[in-house]
Amino acid sequence: MSDQIKKYLAYEEKVLITVIESTELVEEARKIHDLTPTTTATLGRLLTAVALMGTELKNEKDSISAQIKGNGPIGSMIAVSDKNSKVRAYIQNPHIELPLNNQGKISVGEAVGKTGYLNIIKDIGLKEPYIGIVPLTSGEIAEDFARYFVESEQKNSALALGVLVNKEGVMRAGGYLISLMPDVSDEIVTKLEENIKKLPPISTILVENSNLDEIAQKITGDANIETIEKNISPKYECNCSFEKFEKGLISLGKSELEELVKTEEKVETICNFCNKKYIFDKNKIEEIIKQM
Repeated sequence: MSDQIKKYLAYEEKVLITVIESTELVEEARKIHDLTPTTTATLGRLLTAVALMGTELKNEKDSISAQIKGNGPIGSMIAVSDKNSKVRAYIQNPHIELPLNNQGKISVGEAVGKTGYLNIIKDIGLKEPYIGIVPLTSGEIAEDFARYFVESEQKNSALALGVLVNKEGVMRAGGYLISLMPDVSDEIVTKLEENIKKLPPISTILVENSNLDEIAQKITGDANIETIEKNISPKYECNCSFEKFEKGLISLGKSELEELVKTEEKVETICNFCNKKYIFDKNKIEEIIKQM
């Protein structure tokens, strides 16, 4: 199944649920960053969460970024999405691999660490971007985002993220985000909570169901859900360019560039999000200096 995000209303439009299949997206990230199973599952959850949040942006130039910095061996992770859920990510230590935990599952919480923070930045065209920061709850990522929604956005929500991997790559990845309308009744909330408690992990649901409509019905327990948006295709896509890295060189200042020309035949720069290389030879650097 190709990656897709769909939005639904349940319980007579009192509950909004967004469901995502992100298998191809996470597999692309695994290949780009040469991830291990541990870091694939970890970064994959972050990418999936940010792709879900990207669907809430309104304008083409809007963006949302999430940084997780814990005391685990992975170090820092950053993921960025636009309104079309075109996402990119960076991970400080991509080659970390930890033993499975007591339940035979990947130790995402141990890899991230339980002490640290989740930082969300929304650039939505205002003079200053919106910044929200919360301490890590568990390092399992879904729980940490849920805490952010409650404390920073005062939003009652439920979030589940899952990445199923083996030595060959990503088998399935995806998740869901549930948001409650302000006028939702206690009865509906109770029904929803009881249904979610009965569910298996999201990775199991993804393996057993290939249709997002069926997954949304299973999660909400409402057979009469209404599809409100279905043409969102999340994708790992970097927006780096030669021009952007050229601006980065210019920001070093004229004197430093002149020193580079004296000591280096070329300058090689690498994008942290996609590992693409941009090479500036001596002639190009001299040309940049002349224009400064």
